[in-house]
Amino acid sequence: MDATTIILALALSNLALCAVLYCFTGRDGVTLGLSPWGGARQAQTVAWGVLYLGMLGVLPDALAMQAGYCLLIAGVGWEAGAQWEAAGRLRWRRVAVPLIGAAWVVFLACSLVDMTGLRPVALSLLLGGLYLAGAAALLRGWRRASGLQRMLALATLVLALAIAARGLMVLFAPGGWEWLGNKLLRQVATVAFYLLALVNAFGLLLLGREQLQDELLRVDTVDPLTGTPNQRGFLAALAPWMALARRPGMPTSVMLLDLDQFKRVNDSYGHAAADAVLRSVVDVCRRQLRDSDAMGRMAGVEFAILLPRTGLPEAMLVAERIRAAVAATPVKAERAMIGMTASIGVTTIRPDDSTVSLLQRADGALRSAKEAGRNRVAGAPPPTPSTA
Repeated sequence: MDATTIILALALSNLALCAVLYCFTGRDGVTLGLSPWGGARQAQTVAWGVLYLGMLGVLPDALAMQAGYCLLIAGVGWEAGAQWEAAGRLRWRRVAVPLIGAAWVVFLACSLVDMTGLRPVALSLLLGGLYLAGAAALLRGWRRASGLQRMLALATLVLALAIAARGLMVLFAPGGWEWLGNKLLRQVATVAFYLLALVNAFGLLLLGREQLQDELLRVDTVDPLTGTPNQRGFLAALAPWMALARRPGMPTSVMLLDLDQFKRVNDSYGHAAADAVLRSVVDVCRRQLRDSDAMGRMAGVEFAILLPRTGLPEAMLVAERIRAAVAATPVKAERAMIGMTASIGVTTIRPDDSTVSLLQRADGALRSAKEAGRNRVAGAPPPTPSTA
């Protein structure tokens, strides 16, 4: 396959991708975060089309080369910026726009000096560098990345180096690298462009879908107000510790925390103040917990806390520390400082426990704390010999 045919294939494949992106929408017609990337692909589609028309003689060769490659630089740079946006850098345009402008200046200057020598070298280095910037965005957060993201990052990195190889050869090995000559490198770079179009097209669409599924799973298991797991998320975290309780070893404790007389906050200060109180209480509790501990919002103002490898006496001390911290930390609202107290029931996971029996026992301890006057910590009674 010659270069002209590959360039036509690049133009058509990018055109097909733009059509897919136009149709790839979420519910109510909202595009799934792919607008910058779609714009980058549109620029690349026009660029490859202009270059193909120049090769056919439909457009003047000099005009087609200059305009087509400038559009290609802009499209690849914008695509790298879109990948940085997906990585969490929302202000990437402040860097991308001047970077693309500088790349244009370098490319046009090299074209004016030596169109057949410097221009291809500058083009390969500039495009390879921009693709490497996109690979760097995909490599960000490598430890937390999915297998798909890692594959995309490595593939983009290798193909970007293949595109930049021609310029690197001129800079560091003007005589060539043994059997690897300029003509072969040009063919390798052209194939690399084609593979990047395919890999990034399907890979980034799948990555966008994967991220959307992760977000839906997070919404399904996380309480949006406090940022803690909801009841479903907490029970999922509790499940493996229920299984481990059947084996000998360090016990694991669970506590239920309920804010005392919380209804007065809603009635007196409104829902906004009540929400602020809940967020503040969660922050106070987290400061008293270890990284291995888990906290979840079960319902309303009731929270559950999991203390792995913690016996009942130690868990009672943690609960008392939390109770005191909540009482000592008033929440600043628009009209007043709101003081809160909490009652806490504590128990340990027993080998014969189910989730229902465990939470019922913790709830019984919580009721005991409430009945004793609130702002107290109560532990569940130890098992009797007949139930041990």
